[in-house]
Amino acid sequence: MSRADHSSSLKTLRTVEELRAALVPDRRAEFTIGLVPTMGALHEGHLSLIERAREQCDRVVVSLFVNPAQFNEGSDLERYPRREERDARLAAQAGADLLFAPSVEEVYPAGFATSVEVLGISERLEGASRGAAHFRGVCTVVTKLLCMCQPNAAYFGQKDAQQVVVIRRLVRDLNLPVLIEVCPTVREPDGLAMSSRNALLGPPEREQALALYGALRSIEDYAARGERRATRLLEAGHQRLAARGVHPEYLELVDPDTLERLEWLDRRALLAVAANVGATRLIDNLFLEPISSPKPEAGVVTDPIESQVNPNLAIPTSPATPSKETATCSA
Repeated sequence: MSRADHSSSLKTLRTVEELRAALVPDRRAEFTIGLVPTMGALHEGHLSLIERAREQCDRVVVSLFVNPAQFNEGSDLERYPRREERDARLAAQAGADLLFAPSVEEVYPAGFATSVEVLGISERLEGASRGAAHFRGVCTVVTKLLCMCQPNAAYFGQKDAQQVVVIRRLVRDLNLPVLIEVCPTVREPDGLAMSSRNALLGPPEREQALALYGALRSIEDYAARGERRATRLLEAGHQRLAARGVHPEYLELVDPDTLERLEWLDRRALLAVAANVGATRLIDNLFLEPISSPKPEAGVVTDPIESQVNPNLAIPTSPATPSKETATCSA
């Protein structure tokens, strides 16, 4: 089916009953069903998830729900972009068949008293910064969406790296019969990770936001030179952020499965950062691989970071179209 055909046939559903009824014929036909959970304000990152689902599944459902349970502050929830008509058009063009856009009352009806929580890995990074309620809200709504839709596969973006780790654990621990597919982060031509929150950035803040990816790339560059000590690597990133006047909530080198801090880059690692740029909170991450060099001996003096990494180093220019970096419900 062409994208134009999808655009004309997309159905918007508001209730769980409508969603399940719409999927009955597909289940009888043994179609594979893919779910792309989003909070709306769709961008190329979301569309890449829908396109991947379209490639792999017979039927594609996109959920659009701004989940109040995962927001720490009411002002952040109020500012979150809401563009349903535009989102429906973009989702259809990317290959979606159904748009599930329930109300808060449909998802959390009167008397709702259940929550889902993944302990341990949800308490680090974003959990430490945003509190336990954040991932409790994420896990609860994702569990509900998976139960409402009962897809064969659900699609998430690597930009929300910790969310991916938490949801994979959730699905494994609860024996949920769904495959979790993770797609690469999609970036703007200048390297900024695509996010619905980017629309809230003014021109000066948009320029300042480049510091996040710049810091990650500075650390990547330093690691490529052979540095393996986490403290030294992270110091390079902090220098890059400070040069743009950005003060991170966290900048960490962690194990990609447990999210525990690493002291050495002696295996594959996840490098994650979060910072407020103006009133907008942004996150980013990439994976680092160690080069084969021994750990420096105690007492050995190395060149200062300033001689290894220039905090004003320009981010390499990407192609005119957004790049996909193997390293994105993206928020």
